[in-house]
Amino acid sequence: MADIQKVEIARYRGELTEDVRKLVDKYLSISDWDIPEIDEQKTVSYILQAIREALDDIEREWETRSRS
Repeated sequence: MADIQKVEIARYRGELTEDVRKLVDKYLSISDWDIPEIDEQKTVSYILQAIREALDDIEREWETRSRS
């Protein structure tokens, strides 16, 4: 039998992807305001890296909570 929680989250995968895409666009726009001649590809790379690091931080926080 499939893990029902995994199935449920899989249903929202598209929405999660779209939410992250909007987050990248938001911070790309902010960067563009601050730096007029922005290297968009490099900036997107930096934003994605920051999101990955934030996800790692959140994952560690949840792991700590579950051990408490």
